[in-house]
Amino acid sequence: MIIKKKPKWIKIKIPKIYKNINKIKNIFNKNKINSVCKEAMCPNLYKCFNKGIATFMILGNICTRNCNFCNIKKGKPLKINFNEPIKIFKIIKYIKLKYVVITSVNRDDLIDGGAKHFYNCIKYIKNIKNIKIEILVPDFRNCMNNALKIFNFNTPNIFNHNLETIFRIYNKILPDSKYKRSLKILRKFKNIQPKIPVKSGLMLGLGEQTIEILYIIYKLRNIGVNIITLGQYLQPSYKHQLVKKYITPIKFNIFKTKALKMGYNFAFCGVFIRSSYNANFKYNNYKI
Repeated sequence: MIIKKKPKWIKIKIPKIYKNINKIKNIFNKNKINSVCKEAMCPNLYKCFNKGIATFMILGNICTRNCNFCNIKKGKPLKINFNEPIKIFKIIKYIKLKYVVITSVNRDDLIDGGAKHFYNCIKYIKNIKNIKIEILVPDFRNCMNNALKIFNFNTPNIFNHNLETIFRIYNKILPDSKYKRSLKILRKFKNIQPKIPVKSGLMLGLGEQTIEILYIIYKLRNIGVNIITLGQYLQPSYKHQLVKKYITPIKFNIFKTKALKMGYNFAFCGVFIRSSYNANFKYNNYKI
């Protein structure tokens, strides 16, 4: 196993002032609420927590799928915590967030994939004045149509589902998921709710060719995706998928320029870009 040496631009800057980091961590721990920032070992954790930003991960911290790039635990999930929506509502009010991202592990053990739980979170959070809600959802494997119907009754401000990677290597990186199913949920939601921005993201550095990346950026735009995020895949541990290539900042800027020319409203492309990174600062001039 050959691990590629990280280039000079792969360097995480930890804030000098920690005014909010411990506060946010303690709030999550005290309320037994999960954050994907911590569970997925996000490189932006310190920066976001220091700004009072966090992405809530509902439905537990154990995923029913076995993607070999992800650091989230795999196995048999625990029972749903039905008090979670009200706890998240209280945390958001306490932190005084104006933009909230809610995501989840895959819950293929549930008849609706957890869609109703997302719905309940949205319902509570909407009681906060001027709040904006982004949901980052799984593909709802066997219950996509029913899940999307549930969201019809309580829509988010932004609907997000990450495609993660290109078609050629998709089955290797996400063995329990399907490329076409991910495209389908993005397309179907956009058809059902054409006025709501749809978002998706890719990890780069897993062995893609430039032409393949440009093709999938075009493909996502063609099915109605309005916002795209491209970031560098970073190996969480030696047990995970190896990094095949480190994408240069210049190359990320090229992808951003190409995406905007294709008609995306926003294209966030960079080494440490993640799907929900700095989310509540991104869309200040975007009517959602």
